[in-house]
Amino acid sequence: MSAHAATAPGAIPAAHPSAPAAAGTALLVGLVGLGLTALALIIPGVTASAVATSYLVGITFWTAMAIGMLLMVLIHHILDASWSVVIRRQWEHGLASFKWLAVLFVPLILASWFQRDLIWPWMNPAHELHGGHTVGHDPLYLKKEGFLNFNTFVIGTAAFFLLWMWLSARLRRASFQQDSDGDVRWTFMNRKTAAFGIPIVALTLTAAVIYWVKSLEYHWFSTMYGVWFFSNCVRGALSIGVIIMVWLYRRGDYKGVLNTNHFHSIGQLMLAFTVFWAYVTFSQYFLIWNANMPEETFWYNLREVNHDGSPNQWKWVGIYGILFGHFFIPFFALLSYRYKVTHHTIRRIAYWILAIILLDMCYNILPALKDAEGDSLPFLSFNLLWVLTSVVGIGGICVWSYLRSLPTAKLIPIRDPRITESLTDHE
Repeated sequence: MSAHAATAPGAIPAAHPSAPAAAGTALLVGLVGLGLTALALIIPGVTASAVATSYLVGITFWTAMAIGMLLMVLIHHILDASWSVVIRRQWEHGLASFKWLAVLFVPLILASWFQRDLIWPWMNPAHELHGGHTVGHDPLYLKKEGFLNFNTFVIGTAAFFLLWMWLSARLRRASFQQDSDGDVRWTFMNRKTAAFGIPIVALTLTAAVIYWVKSLEYHWFSTMYGVWFFSNCVRGALSIGVIIMVWLYRRGDYKGVLNTNHFHSIGQLMLAFTVFWAYVTFSQYFLIWNANMPEETFWYNLREVNHDGSPNQWKWVGIYGILFGHFFIPFFALLSYRYKVTHHTIRRIAYWILAIILLDMCYNILPALKDAEGDSLPFLSFNLLWVLTSVVGIGGICVWSYLRSLPTAKLIPIRDPRITESLTDHE
């Protein structure tokens, strides 16, 4: 391979035109969404805990999307893939959101500083658990307090975001610089980054979801939680990739660049990770159900029945929303070759998957809000409104970040060594 990769032949897009109006609109939507979430704190009858926990759903959802995009770029480089070269650049632009997600996580840390048990009960040893005893006298907490404490939580969260931002900056700098000089050493640099970056991301995403989500019910045991989160991260990133591909194709930017096989290939990955998510989720449920150990089954009991044995609303969310919506519907849709290569159809599937991932986040986070009897608050409540405003608000900032990054580099990596293979990719 020569020191400099040749520019691919044919119609190569120039630098992407800026879209200040679209970026400004996204920023405005984001600020309005965040403002409405903050205003919920002054509404009579709305608790700060409910608003903060709903906000946690939003920040976890969008951080999962960013982690998924980081993983897709890393996987692309470690496998030296060719078909995804023309799509990779859009995930690279998406990585610009990490620094803003870190900033948007700060309000949760500040709120927990002033009221330690606002979201995570274990932050306050004096927090009274259902049954009368406190966190500080809970034997299970005493075994975990070296990990579950405010200082370690803050240091860990800061470390997660710093590592994600560092990896993203390395990948983006090398990829963008290659557009200018065509030096193949940038490809080798990103391949090395992927070699150590994948283990780093695997460990940090697992620790992050344990800290942020799983520890809401710190008595619970599961060895598969990080893998569950990983599957949602990747499924979300693939779905966002499809939405961006269709959007840019309809604008005319990707015409002559994308072909049928690009859509088919990303659709195959969406199908593969749908099956993977189902395998992980079913295995976790089946093993806990089969073992029938109270320290594990209580997590599902909170999402199925009330203290008096009557079914609660989360049971139907789990059966109809998670089981059918998260698996069966996208699984059967993505089996179809025609659906995978038809732009408007695969885009609808992508929107559906993103919506169900959000529902999955709600299913894992919101039942931590309980009433006086220790039952999870109903799914259909005003808390869903604060989830919506948080998702829209944080999402608006992430879209704004992507649109700001979009004009800073070529539409596709024009001097990547495999760009010609990607442009001529066929089934």
